[in-house]
Amino acid sequence: QVQLVESGGGLVQAGGSLRLSCAASGNIFKPNVMGWYRQSPGKERELVAAAFTGGQKNYADSVKGRFTISRDSAEDTVYLQMNSLQPEDTAVYYCNIRPLAWHLADSESWGQGTQVTVSS
Repeated sequence: QVQLVESGGGLVQAGGSLRLSCAASGNIFKPNVMGWYRQSPGKERELVAAAFTGGQKNYADSVKGRFTISRDSAEDTVYLQMNSLQPEDTAVYYCNIRPLAWHLADSESWGQGTQVTVSS
């Protein structure tokens, strides 16, 4: 089991920036993908960005050009640099890790969530 610890959420005005961090520990299998999801009241949880071991990155259309996902050299920490934040970015952001091997396809871990609030 992998433990994920998130940090970096907070309150920011529209146009501001925040940097989220998620540190993984425990039984980390590679290759894997780490991603950031977000959920607002009354909405489904949605994928914001994902970063694979090896460098592949995916972004939701709504955040392309504003958010940047990255991983450290050990690939046990994932970051989400959020620039030009808008009120619609307000949500609880969750970190996720999932191994890519087919026999581990049902194994994943979630962070506790960190609140991001963008005021106008």
